[in-house]
Amino acid sequence: MDSLISAAARALAAGDALAALKRVALREDPPALALRGIAMAQLGELARARELLKRAAQGFGPHEALARARCVVAEAEVALALRDLGASPRSLEAAMATLEARGDRSNALQARLIAARRQLLLGRLDEAAALLAPLDGQALPPLPAAVAALATAELALRSLRLADVRTALARAQEAALRSGVPALQAEVDEAAATLERTAARRLVDGEWQPLRLQDVAALMDSGSLVVDACRHRLRAGAWTLDLARRPILFTLLRTLAEAAPGEAERDALIARAFRIREADETHRARLRVEIGRLRALIKPVAGIEATARGFALRAPGVAVLAPPMEGEASELLALLADGAAWSTSALALALGESQRNVQRELAELEALGRVRAIGQTRARRWLAPPLTGFTTILLLPAALPLG
Repeated sequence: MDSLISAAARALAAGDALAALKRVALREDPPALALRGIAMAQLGELARARELLKRAAQGFGPHEALARARCVVAEAEVALALRDLGASPRSLEAAMATLEARGDRSNALQARLIAARRQLLLGRLDEAAALLAPLDGQALPPLPAAVAALATAELALRSLRLADVRTALARAQEAALRSGVPALQAEVDEAAATLERTAARRLVDGEWQPLRLQDVAALMDSGSLVVDACRHRLRAGAWTLDLARRPILFTLLRTLAEAAPGEAERDALIARAFRIREADETHRARLRVEIGRLRALIKPVAGIEATARGFALRAPGVAVLAPPMEGEASELLALLADGAAWSTSALALALGESQRNVQRELAELEALGRVRAIGQTRARRWLAPPLTGFTTILLLPAALPLG
C-alpha cells in the first residue's frame, strides 16, 4: 500500500473527506476507488459513492477477499442511506461471514447492524431481532453501540414494551454523547420525544381523552377488555384477537364497546357495519349471523347479549382505543404502527374502503413522509417510517485502509 492511499485513509478516519479526495481523486486502482467512494458518501453524493464502491469491489482480485468484503459492506450502507432495499441480502451476509472469519470484528459488527436496520425498514421484525440478539450485553464502541441501541428501541416500541424502550434509549443517549456525532445525538433525542406525543385516544364517559404511549401500554397491561381501533384487535391481558382482516366484525365489536354497558340498537349496528341507511329483514338476518360469529370468537373473554332493541357487550372493564385523530389517514397510520409490511389490498380490507381510495391516501401520506413503500407493482408493501432516520456510520470505521 502506497503513501497516498495511507494518507487518504488517515484523512477519512479523521473525517476530512476533501483531503482524502485530493490524494486519490485521479486514481482508478481498487483501493483508491474504495476510498473515493467512502469520501463521496461522507459528502452526501450517495449515488456516485455507490458506483465507485461497486467498481472497487469488482476490481479486487481473488486473493483480496477481505478488501472486497469491506467494499460490499460500504456499498450496503450507502444503499441503506438511499433507502434502496431491493438488493438481495446474500452478498452482505457473505461479506459479514468473511469479515468475521478474517478477524475484522469492527466491520463485521457494522455489517450486522446494517443487516438489522435493513430488516427493520422492511418490516421483518423477527429477523432484525435475531441479528441484534448476539450484540446484547457486548461492550461496543460508542457509535455502533448507539445505533444498536436505537434499533433495539425500535423493536421494543413496536410491541409497546416501554420499559425496554426507555432502557435502550438511555443506552443510545449515553453512547451518542460519547461518539460526539451531532446527527446521532439528534436522532436519539427525536426518538425519546416520540414517547411524549399523543399516541391514541380513549373513550371515557362519552368523551375522547388523549393518551401517550405509556398510558396505552398501562391500559394494555391492566387486564381490561381493550377494543383497539388503532390496530383493529381485541385484547384482554395476554389474550388477543386480530380482526384487521374482518372489518365487519371489528366494526360491530367497536360499536358494541362504545355503547357498553348499555345496548347498541340494531339499526345503528347495521348502518355502521354494512353502511346501509334503511335496514330491512335481510339486513337484520345478516346482522344476527355476524353477531353469532363475533360471539363465538370473543367467548373466552366476553359475551354478547340480545336485548329488546339490539345487542349489548357483557364484560368487565371495557375500554375503547382510537387513533389520535379521526379519518382514514389516521387509521392507516395506526394500522402501520406495528412495523409490519402491509399490502394495499389488506389495508383496504381492514378499513372497509376501496383499494383505489386507500392507494390515493397512501400516496398523499408518502408525499408527507408519513409512510413508506417497498417493492414494486403487486409486490409493493407499505410501512410506517422508522422511529429514527438511522444515521449512517459512514463508513468502515476500523478497516481503512483497503489495500
